[in-house]
This record gives sequence, structure tokens and C-alpha cells, in this order.
Amino acid sequence: MLTTIDKGNYLKGMMIVARLDNKLMDREKEIIRDIANRLGFSRDFYEEVLKNLMINEHIKNTPITFSSPVITRVFLREALKLAYIDSDLAPEELDWLQKTAEVNNINAKEFEAFVAEFIEKQKDEAA
Repeated sequence: MLTTIDKGNYLKGMMIVARLDNKLMDREKEIIRDIANRLGFSRDFYEEVLKNLMINEHIKNTPITFSSPVITRVFLREALKLAYIDSDLAPEELDWLQKTAEVNNINAKEFEAFVAEFIEKQKDEAA
């Protein structure tokens, strides 16, 4: 179960991932809206944040911590999907996700396996 802090961090993390490549696509906004709805955030709140996401200085790009490894893994899976929306994983996105994994006690080897599995799945789905 997600704590209130986990919910806030989850949404914040997704917003960070969406802007790390310096472009915010409509599909990314749709995914963030869906996540915000699932997490129980008000539409007014997340629409305002999305409107100013690229210039919002209050959202720092520091890695996000979660209350459990299970939540971290779910977040990483969903964040990778978001990052790959443009069919590319930008180095900035991967670097930030790896740092987030590390602060949540997921080592580099496990993270690399996680990413490799994700990329393989994307190739299979594209075939």
C-alpha cells in the first residue's frame, strides 16, 4: 500500500522523468494524468503542475525515495515506460532512474538487468 508520501513522490518522480529530456509530449501528459488520477490527486493540482512543469523550479531533480523496494520496482517499470514514450531512453533519464534505484537499495547490476529486460520487452512488442 502506498503512503501519502509515496504517492507524492511517485507523481513527482514521473514528472521529473517526463521533463529530463527537455521535451514534454502529449502522450507523457496523458500518462501523468492517469497516474495522478489513480493516486487520488485533484485535477486542478496536476493540471497546474503540468502546465508549468518544464519551468517549475520547485520540483528538484533529486532522486526519489520510497518506503519499500516493491514500490520502487513498480515505479521504475512505469517510469521506464514513460521515458520510452518517444522510443528513446535519454541518458539523463537513465542516469536519474539509476540514482533513484540506488537510493532505494537497488544496486547497479539489478538496475541494468531491469533496463535490459524492459528493452527486450519493447523489442518483442514491436516485432
